[in-house]
Amino acid sequence: MQSIRIYEMPVCKMVSSGVGMFGEGNFGKFEEWFSSQKRAMFPKDFLYWTGEGFVWLYMYEDGMTVPPEFELIDFQGGLYAVATDIDQQTDKELMNKEIDKFLSESGFERDTSRSELGNVITSPLAQKIMGYGQMDYYFPIKAR
Repeated sequence: MQSIRIYEMPVCKMVSSGVGMFGEGNFGKFEEWFSSQKRAMFPKDFLYWTGEGFVWLYMYEDGMTVPPEFELIDFQGGLYAVATDIDQQTDKELMNKEIDKFLSESGFERDTSRSELGNVITSPLAQKIMGYGQMDYYFPIKAR
């Protein structure tokens, strides 16, 4: 059984929180705003690290009301290798080894021109039952 999957994200518009940290300014406002959006089958929010803070993205849909403090950006999309683990308990070294092994056997390589992304995929109800959340880690890839 493979533990890594390939996912192609479309070119799209995303609402951006800007750079921040959890519990601070726009980040808290962004979490409140995106949490008020109608829940979909799959999470539409993605997080990435800039080196100075996190940026939170939410997939934009036509007609969506976006607060003025958030920017609407063009998202490049592309192929990603996706792995799932327990949120905030991931052995990143082990995960990177698994990703690299999978990529070397599958005709892909990492695409360092794009940011790695992540999102918590577990619903609040499932988190309450399990006692933790699962997170998907998205590693940008391209054909070798």
